[in-house]
Amino acid sequence: MRIRIDRDKLAEAVAWAARSLPARPTVPILAGLLVKASNGQVTLSSFDYETSAQVSVEAQVFEDGETLVSGKLLDAISRSLRNLPVSVVSDAVKAELECGPSRFTLQALPVSEYPALPEMPASTGTIEASVFDAAVKQVIPAAGKDELLPIYTGVRIEIDGDTLSLLATDRYRMALKEIKWHPTATSEVAAAIVPAKVLGETAHAMGAGEEIVVSLSANSLGDGLIGFAGDGPNSKRQLTTRLLDGEFPKFRHLMDVKANIVVRAKTEEIIAAVKRVSLVAERNTALRMTILEQQVILEAATGDQAQGSEAIEAVVEGVSAETETTTAVGFNPGYLGDALGALDTPYVHFTFTAPGQPCLLQGLNDIDGSPESDYKHVIMLMRLPS
Repeated sequence: MRIRIDRDKLAEAVAWAARSLPARPTVPILAGLLVKASNGQVTLSSFDYETSAQVSVEAQVFEDGETLVSGKLLDAISRSLRNLPVSVVSDAVKAELECGPSRFTLQALPVSEYPALPEMPASTGTIEASVFDAAVKQVIPAAGKDELLPIYTGVRIEIDGDTLSLLATDRYRMALKEIKWHPTATSEVAAAIVPAKVLGETAHAMGAGEEIVVSLSANSLGDGLIGFAGDGPNSKRQLTTRLLDGEFPKFRHLMDVKANIVVRAKTEEIIAAVKRVSLVAERNTALRMTILEQQVILEAATGDQAQGSEAIEAVVEGVSAETETTTAVGFNPGYLGDALGALDTPYVHFTFTAPGQPCLLQGLNDIDGSPESDYKHVIMLMRLPS
């Protein structure tokens, strides 16, 4: 193989493919990045038997061929090169990179031992890339991080005709986002549970393109596969990943919170207040929100060492002068910050049922308008000390 490629194109392509490399490969060959060159294109691939990534970029191809080299090392080298054209020459034993005065020689791994990448399933539909990226960003904060409970580390994708729903929960908070998309078949109904980390990185990496093609295998659970294809800055990218197996918790009914108390406030103001007051919050203690007639007061403390409080102007319904002294709820400060940060509206709408019951957060474009129904974030409230 003998090619010449722009340094930025190479670095971006290697970074995309290398992100799917396993940190501790069970088989040494999986640490390799497969580089193929033909017909004016260079294709880089990685695979760990769970997730595969592939990216194609334009290049000058003087001699077709392929090589397999250490992905992490190639990524580090590509990032460090000067902004000059890069020449790559390889044979069965080594790959040589030359960029200006810099020269590197990498040991070639046996291509014949590298596993075949899974085929991309048939297209299920397409969605605007920026819309999908924004939607994924709103739900993944609610996904779990505990690998001992793998089903909670995923995002459930539900397809019902031209509506695509994203759902995530870690048992203490839940997020739901519904968006319109373009299914291949208008009667399409399907569901899949996708690892949240993979979904987030993929949506972000493809978010600058025009659209993303979503491809879901017919067997959508267990051994199922989902694929995403889209554009990067200078490349064509695609990724496949195995679906998570298990029963995703049914929580849509918990989104129907009956409003006994409603609080509306400016999103930026309450985000800033939560960040400031949380600085003195003791680990595993609640951020107290006291709800008054025309404001809410946020309070936190670390025993007797530090206390913090801040009042925020708000529009409040359901609290009167007779009840305001006892109307207080407790939030996990991290969960509240994540939920508020996921909103893309100037105002936030809180719906409370009772101090110990879930709280529903929704976005508001106007302080006197109706909350947006396409995005809902529910947080389980914490008990406050008596």
